[in-house]
Amino acid sequence: MRKGGADTGPSPVDRRKTGSKHHLICDGRGIPLKVITTAANVNDVTQTLALVDGIPPVAGRPGRPRRRPDSLLGDKGYDSNPNREELRKRRILPVISRKGAPNIKGLGKLRYVVEQTFALLHQFKRLAVRWERRTELHDAFVSLACGLICWRRLKKHRS
Repeated sequence: MRKGGADTGPSPVDRRKTGSKHHLICDGRGIPLKVITTAANVNDVTQTLALVDGIPPVAGRPGRPRRRPDSLLGDKGYDSNPNREELRKRRILPVISRKGAPNIKGLGKLRYVVEQTFALLHQFKRLAVRWERRTELHDAFVSLACGLICWRRLKKHRS
């Protein structure tokens, strides 16, 4: 096995080190729905459809559980015409700023929820700096951290 384990690649910030990156999709309240770990040099746009398709069914109301969101917010890193078309085929409205164009007004306020969830995820020091060589172990810690974030949000909401 090469240094750093699977799902590591050259860091775009520090070229001599390998690293990994988390791709996250969450709901409007910041509850993580799906997290994917990839090498640090993987573009965000390549993981968009994997994140959307990986959302588990949401239970609650009677009937068939909802699997897809109504809309998807993203920054310019997720701008891609093929992805926009695929999202529309899935009946998801893409709200993504175009590269080279000014940002969508008010998108930063909405994207703050995702950035806050990333901050909560990386408060777990084991996830901020990846120590595990095996991706399965790292993904298990990510799942545990997501469960703790959900539990804390639920506990806060009930009190």
